[in-house]
Amino acid sequence: MFERLVDLETELEKLESQLPELYASGDQTAAAEAGRRIASLRPVVDAYREYRRTESDLAEANEMMVDAADPEMRELIRTELEEKEQRRAELETELKELLIPKDANDGKNVIVEIRGAEGGEEANLWAGELYRMYQHYAEPHRWKVEQLSGQPSDMGGFREVSFVVKGKDAWSHLKHEAGPHRVQRVPVTESQGRVHTSAATVAVLPEAEEVDITIDPNDLEIDVYRSTGPGGQSVNTTDSAVRMTHKPTGIVVTCQDEKSQLQNKDKALRILRSRLLQMEHDRLAQEQSDARRSQVRGGGRSEKIRTYNFKENRVTDHRIGLTVHSLEQVLAGGLDEIVDALMADERRRQLEEGS
Repeated sequence: MFERLVDLETELEKLESQLPELYASGDQTAAAEAGRRIASLRPVVDAYREYRRTESDLAEANEMMVDAADPEMRELIRTELEEKEQRRAELETELKELLIPKDANDGKNVIVEIRGAEGGEEANLWAGELYRMYQHYAEPHRWKVEQLSGQPSDMGGFREVSFVVKGKDAWSHLKHEAGPHRVQRVPVTESQGRVHTSAATVAVLPEAEEVDITIDPNDLEIDVYRSTGPGGQSVNTTDSAVRMTHKPTGIVVTCQDEKSQLQNKDKALRILRSRLLQMEHDRLAQEQSDARRSQVRGGGRSEKIRTYNFKENRVTDHRIGLTVHSLEQVLAGGLDEIVDALMADERRRQLEEGS
């Protein structure tokens, strides 16, 4: 770790010395990149420099302890040693966390896709409730939620719904939501009061920018058709719905929520671009680990990342073994306790891998 910290300190000093020349040269792009790198390096190097100072103070205090004969002076030095040793341990932990590689998707907007899986119409109703849960969760974080596409079900749920969440920390908070979400309750469709288990799948994708993924228009097959389902006058009377097929991968995206064919094309392209970016991330991850499984798996009742049990008023996240007995608050957007625990678990695993 310390060899790497020496290299980072050297890099920071070099960039700081070069920055005035970059600004003077008029190369604003290079200057901006150097400025961003300096900003990312400075917290690490500052902590490392304080660590070195603390180490030096400890060595000096130990020498003083050897020479000190006065009991009162020895007690003062002992107190200082304890404080410095505690601070050194804190700085070592801080440095390990600062050296955790940043997620490449941090800062990106997030596209979330929810689909009713096993459970028929109850699964579609559950998909709709999950959508509303994430809408409520976004509000206190001041994230903006924009629906991209949706296929409403007969009883007010969604067969599938896609939406974008816009906010600088949306990805770090929502990326762990990917997977099957299982619900256990008495459905409104159940006449005999029996508890059923249903599931909806959640996929979480970083929204790709045009610079991330370039799509050749010749690779696209675009069909337009008349929208179906609820909507305004023109929704059901004009060919505004869009089905976009990416021929090299076979990915199909449909959008029909907007009255304008052009708007539906734009939304479909945004979803397609993000799915292609996710495919590339998955390909790279597969090279690193053949054991990696896809986000939503089969969506079956037995496959789940989280269970919402209405009778017991509990929500259990099976990945970290966390159970909270506040289901109503969770569905109203109170996900912070679960999300914070998932983020802390990720940091813990990263630290273990790093060490």
